[in-house]
Amino acid sequence: MNAPVLKIITPVDGSVYAERPLASEAEVLATLEKAKAAQRDWREIAVAERETMATAFVDAMVADKDKVAELIAWQMGRPIRYGHGEMRGFEERARHMIAIAAKSLADIDAGPKEGFKRYIRREPLGVCLNLPAWNFPYMTALNAVLPAILAGNTVVMKHSSQTALVAEHFAASFAKGGLPADVFQFVNMTHETTDKVIRSGLVDQVGFTGSTAGGRNIMASVAGARNFPATCLELGGKDPAYVRPDVNLAFAVENIVDGGFFNSGQSCCAMERVYVHEAVYDRFVEGVVATVNAYKLGSPTDPETTLGPVVRASAAAFIQGQIDEAIRQGARGLIDAKHFPEAKAGTPYLAPQVLVDVDHSMRVMMEETFGPAFGIMKVKSDAEAIQLMNDSEFGLTAAIWTEDVAAAEAIGDQIETGTVFMNRCDYVDPALAWTGVKATGRGASLSQVGYEQLTRPKSFHLRTKTD
Repeated sequence: MNAPVLKIITPVDGSVYAERPLASEAEVLATLEKAKAAQRDWREIAVAERETMATAFVDAMVADKDKVAELIAWQMGRPIRYGHGEMRGFEERARHMIAIAAKSLADIDAGPKEGFKRYIRREPLGVCLNLPAWNFPYMTALNAVLPAILAGNTVVMKHSSQTALVAEHFAASFAKGGLPADVFQFVNMTHETTDKVIRSGLVDQVGFTGSTAGGRNIMASVAGARNFPATCLELGGKDPAYVRPDVNLAFAVENIVDGGFFNSGQSCCAMERVYVHEAVYDRFVEGVVATVNAYKLGSPTDPETTLGPVVRASAAAFIQGQIDEAIRQGARGLIDAKHFPEAKAGTPYLAPQVLVDVDHSMRVMMEETFGPAFGIMKVKSDAEAIQLMNDSEFGLTAAIWTEDVAAAEAIGDQIETGTVFMNRCDYVDPALAWTGVKATGRGASLSQVGYEQLTRPKSFHLRTKTD
């Protein structure tokens, strides 16, 4: 019997881009055992030495930025002209997490107390199983992998089956950086095998980026594990934008469209629903339509392409289904598909769409779309916008477009979300915790808070005087 094989189907032309063998449960368990053994030594390595190897890893990855752009284009369809942006974000996050590692992992002094020495030490968790997403395949992997290693853990990565070659690139770059054997390893395995290895008791932490449904499956596996592995889940989103009347309108139009349509809308923090104050509604909609009509849909390998395909034909059909259903329910589509002749039913190539006359009875305003489409609703006040922004099962980011900082802060305090943006969106600042609320997940990555998720506190309560 032939061994099972993973096939990466490229959205560029539907061909098989690469094939890799799938590991058996026994092979993955053996990999985890090696990770556990390596972690006993790795945790004893000084943080400064870990930082040196981490920096060499980042240098190796950044030197391969052209390779990164090509791998992303062929594996998940992002236009090659934007490929280097993934490495810019990767490098910013990586170098920040290296810079704050020593301080974040240092002992916490509990303060003076006569006759005692008291402090909290950050201990590594052990073996971390990382399950990144395909949509930003380098950055979603980096968020947890590098901080976990810097914190003294070992990592086994199972990347998305759509972008499995990224894991190989990580391994090669870690090797160039001098990382000891088995501190970072990767496997390709099925969902069924993933479930079994999480339940094995050999995994001390699971980090997952993906759908809410996928997150629920991970939690079911964790609940059945022999131990109690920690979890960090970054799941679905339906992120809102609110445009106030005091907005810099041209700036908001440009950036909200980019926040909704970059990466063909395939971002957990993409702008998927937009609420616009009635005072600027008409001009905003006019600007959005003109901006979207200027996109060029085509092959991601073409340097002129600004909007690539979505990841697969089934995803395009799902997105189009949301759009068509909303139109049947009374919404109006403002983008004529004839502007995008490359769009064809049954393929991943999909025309973008902007919908008006939408409401929260429509799936396109309530369920994650994960594609190049969003709805725009007119509102009369901040209070109405807040109510609508919170009317969602998700809560990753929310963007407020205004020239009034105090108003943005006051509104942000009332929004159920992980990050409040003012005059920007679809961005991850590594100095801030990346986290969500409600069905968007649990835990956090990046920033000092991210290190807290990848370590456990151990308290030292030492009586120094006994007389």
